[in-house]
Amino acid sequence: MEEEKFLSLLNEELIIALGCTEPTAIAIAAATARKYVIDGNIIHVKVKASRNVIKNALSVGIPGTDSCGINLAAALGIFAYNSDKNLQILANIKPSDIQNAIKMVKQDIITVKLADTNKKLYIEVFIETDVSYSKVIIEDHHDNVVLIQVDGNTIKDNQCKDTVHSNPDNGQLDYLDLDSILEFVQTVDIEKLDLIKQCIEINTKICLEGLRKPYGLSVGRSIKNKMEMGFLADDTVNYATALTAAGSDARMAGSSLPVMSNSGSGNQGISTTIPVVVFGEGYDEEKIIRAVTLSNLVTIYIKLKLGRLSALCGASISATGACCGITYLMGGDESKIKSSIQNMMGNLTGMICDGAKAGCALKVATCTNAAIQSAIVTLEGNMIGSSNGIIEENAVDTIENFCTIGNIGMIEADKLILDIMLKKNNCTLKD
Repeated sequence: MEEEKFLSLLNEELIIALGCTEPTAIAIAAATARKYVIDGNIIHVKVKASRNVIKNALSVGIPGTDSCGINLAAALGIFAYNSDKNLQILANIKPSDIQNAIKMVKQDIITVKLADTNKKLYIEVFIETDVSYSKVIIEDHHDNVVLIQVDGNTIKDNQCKDTVHSNPDNGQLDYLDLDSILEFVQTVDIEKLDLIKQCIEINTKICLEGLRKPYGLSVGRSIKNKMEMGFLADDTVNYATALTAAGSDARMAGSSLPVMSNSGSGNQGISTTIPVVVFGEGYDEEKIIRAVTLSNLVTIYIKLKLGRLSALCGASISATGACCGITYLMGGDESKIKSSIQNMMGNLTGMICDGAKAGCALKVATCTNAAIQSAIVTLEGNMIGSSNGIIEENAVDTIENFCTIGNIGMIEADKLILDIMLKKNNCTLKD
């Protein structure tokens, strides 16, 4: 039993974040570059990013600004300055900093280009003042600064040579599989899962905020309103969908409340946690915490195979985790939990990621509902058979098929998705 390794993994992958993590990562890179460049008048800022980063940073709301944009994210990082806040770098940003950032964007000194890389998560920020220049690179993880150069001198260089896919943890994760996850969830001392308690508290708070106020498309509020009117049943299924979607509504619209992210995504953190919490009402706290732990670990397990960013919607993965958690809560054994993964993979595979934006809340609602349906079907003793599509005899091989589709089969689709987004927004990004 690798209990300490599991606890360490949870601490690495469940991180408090404010706002969508792609523009936040751009802000971190810009803040770091600004921190190291010698003071002077900034005359040019160059941002280069991978397709997946640009896709997710293009249209999503930035906390505290009522606006969006890659240029703005970089400018906010420059004026927020404190790169030590990591994924909470935009917390408590001053109105004057926002105004200065908007002014910098209007001065047209920030350029954005497509990075020449096969990495899914890559950000490069170059800042030039009238007396100095600096360059910072983030790759693989949203706050993973791997290169810092100042006036041509290298201060830090931890770049990975594998330009296609690099996860420095992969060689240390031999202990991680579905069986070991289930064993850990059922045997770990509950007192060691305070992070999961915090995850539940933080993510519940932003979801309730999304029900109270009209954010984005108000997907969650709309469902809740129709429940109150009697158009939809006032039951656990609809409330779980409404509450989870409301959190995405708030987050995608730029709410100033943080979330506990999972595998670098706040929406994944919300949708892997909240459906399980809602279904946990009436169960004792320990059972709920273990179920949420299971949900988060299944999501992490799949994401480590697929990668942090993908052409496939991350909510379909976190909802798969939630389905496992709900199945566990409702008495499902190890076999049923694995069957619930099979049913989810046979259901949601192929849902594309076309960037972070208000519409993500609808996808979160769809995936949450699918998680509940799949758990119910599973608990009735039914599972999609291996003669169906990508489904194999066991869940592990099915997950491998899912990840192969995302990592290999969707490469051209990912390019096409971004091309459509850029054309629609009249944007041109050169390599």
